[in-house]
Amino acid sequence: MTISAIRIKAVASVAALVSVLPATAAAGKPSEAPTLLGRALLPATDYQPGPVSGTLLAPTTVNGVTPPFPGQPIPGFSAVIPARAGDRSGKRLLAMPDNGFGAKNNSADFLLRAYWIRPDYRTGDVNVDGFLSFRDPDRKVPFPIVNENTAERLLTGADFDIESLARDARGDLWIGDEFGPYLVRTDRTGKVKQAPIPLPDGGKSPQSPDLAPGETPTVPASRGFEAMAVSRDGWRLYPILEGARTDDPDQRRRIVYQFDVRKNRYTGRTWSFRVDDPSFVVGDAAVLDGKRLILIERDNAMGPASAVKKLVVTELGKADALTRRTVVDLLDIADPRGVSTPARPGEYGVGPVFKFPLQSVESVLPLYGDKVLVANDNNFPGNDGRIPGRADDTELIVIDVPGLR
Repeated sequence: MTISAIRIKAVASVAALVSVLPATAAAGKPSEAPTLLGRALLPATDYQPGPVSGTLLAPTTVNGVTPPFPGQPIPGFSAVIPARAGDRSGKRLLAMPDNGFGAKNNSADFLLRAYWIRPDYRTGDVNVDGFLSFRDPDRKVPFPIVNENTAERLLTGADFDIESLARDARGDLWIGDEFGPYLVRTDRTGKVKQAPIPLPDGGKSPQSPDLAPGETPTVPASRGFEAMAVSRDGWRLYPILEGARTDDPDQRRRIVYQFDVRKNRYTGRTWSFRVDDPSFVVGDAAVLDGKRLILIERDNAMGPASAVKKLVVTELGKADALTRRTVVDLLDIADPRGVSTPARPGEYGVGPVFKFPLQSVESVLPLYGDKVLVANDNNFPGNDGRIPGRADDTELIVIDVPGLR
């Protein structure tokens, strides 16, 4: 049975698009709790055109899936932005997976892309309309890449671990990478425009091409720019380290940097966001309005073991230390309309209280009013937080958050 078929009863009452969904949990009664308005799923094995991938993975079946894969999988979304600048409807999106299979040494056959998608909350499906390929035909990347001697020089998951995405005022795309960590600037078609920009304070990960022999990395592996917000006018970027630096005595600190797009450099201004536990990470961030940000704070668990998946609002003020206000517990979302039901066999976290118990909650996008879109990276095929033994799908949910703004 398809995802659409098993959910048709539930989605029948959901309006066609987010912009027309009511912001009440019951007629005439405003909800004081975050409420699920829409849910759309992209099947884990919805392979896209491209070369066979996963050839560097062990040929072992994981959650019902055995590599190699017949094409390019979409291993969830690490970043979601509007397909068109300024559009806050959530109808058409540009959604970006990460480096593919989680490591530099196993992702050389995974092509770095961002996909044009349309979540359809009437059917519960996600339509994939195409993609743009990140590539370096003008040889701006100063270190060797997998497709070094080809004309297009398509970038792969062995070259960069792309985790966050923003569009600037000119329409260029900026990618937050974890291997450097770097900021990578491309044009609107995905072509690299300049050499990747390293951290201004010299921070490097163990995978950094800039790491000198014997040099000690100060950014842990896979703790680079998982999150990046962009100012509403498109002239400031706010990349955020996912985890603490190894040399930071406060392991709860997550550094927020400021980058000036016009001057093409970091401003030197930083802020400190403190997570509730040293093991928690910042999964994504977006500007709500002015200097207010909404961030994902999460643990690294999935399924019933999940304990912390939050949306937190903060403000970039004069003080270094950022205040915080939790606005959504993603493990406690009201679903009075049955958007998430009927449940699939063995499905966890659906029903009157909807949970988003997926390990890598990595995309947040404010929509009109108090609505927010959230999506996951499914670490294909390793996660099974929704149905044990079954590779997690990519889920996009829309939540009404009373008092968000």
